[in-house]
Amino acid sequence: MNNLNHIAFIMDGNGRWGEKKGKGRNFGHLKGVETVKKIVNASIKLNIPILTFYVFSSENWKRPIKERNYLFKLIKRYFSLELKNIVTQGIKINIFGDINKFTSDLKFILKKKIKLTKKNKKIIVNLAINYGSKIEILQALKKNNKITTIKEFEKNLYTKNLPNPDLLIRTGGYQRLSNFLLWQLAYTELFFLKKLWPDFNFNDLKKIIKKYKQIRRNFGKI
Repeated sequence: MNNLNHIAFIMDGNGRWGEKKGKGRNFGHLKGVETVKKIVNASIKLNIPILTFYVFSSENWKRPIKERNYLFKLIKRYFSLELKNIVTQGIKINIFGDINKFTSDLKFILKKKIKLTKKNKKIIVNLAINYGSKIEILQALKKNNKITTIKEFEKNLYTKNLPNPDLLIRTGGYQRLSNFLLWQLAYTELFFLKKLWPDFNFNDLKKIIKKYKQIRRNFGKI
């Protein structure tokens, strides 16, 4: 049976979910945040030590400014309202991505949450915000142009000191990686669902984990 240490999520379908409900894309993003909270709580119950969520890609700046601003507002609101719960639940927050492009108040909140939760050990929650895998790989090479081994290279990635994802779950119906953890997903088991992210639930997660544990993972071996 396969060990499960790290699950990565591409949370696709929030906007479409809101539009299908006749309440607009922002309503879908709001519900998407609630789903993140549910999946974090479910993962704590299932003793999954690491989660990584694709929150905002470096390509998402192409979206309408009103939608982007609402997403940033949601991030600030979530951390402001949930800080006490995050700390008491033992959640450690990491940020993958370049936050320097954000407003000073959002940068302050993100840095504060990293600092306040750095000693928490119950579960690690990585939030990929303004993240792009191609940029991450390029920056890793720029940090040390004398890299000669894979281990040396991986020390310059956001995931340094963390195991690569065992499992990737993408909701929303599309079967692509969208510039997410391209290096780290080399041997990850990929699961694609038609269900939109706000509808993803604990039972869906358990079913996927059950299937994952039945897979024979060879890593190049026979």
